[in-house]
Amino acid sequence: MATLTDTTNPSGRLIAASQVSGTVVYNPQGERLGKIEDLMIDKVSGRIPYAVLSFGGFLGIGDRYYPLPWPQLRYDTGMGGYVVNLDKRMLDNAPSYAAGATPDWNDDTWGRSVYGYYKTDPYW
Repeated sequence: MATLTDTTNPSGRLIAASQVSGTVVYNPQGERLGKIEDLMIDKVSGRIPYAVLSFGGFLGIGDRYYPLPWPQLRYDTGMGGYVVNLDKRMLDNAPSYAAGATPDWNDDTWGRSVYGYYKTDPYW
């Protein structure tokens, strides 16, 4: 018989997608970079290609969204958030889109440019 587990436990291996949204993202120096707005899930393979980071703006105005390749993030239980080896300057020049805009998530050329920017091999 299967048992239910607490998916909100940050020390557990699995987490519900709804718990990832809103999680703070830090750089290795502990500087807050932004928060996870959403996850993009490949509905065929089940893999997560991107975590979408909101960064910039003030009180939600002027935010930009940065798709980060999922392998770039690691969860740090001590910080209670994800850590990515980036600084704000690198994010300023990263592929992004404005609030209200939507990139073509199915465009492999665009996806390769995102993964290439972060020097990560695409999973596909």
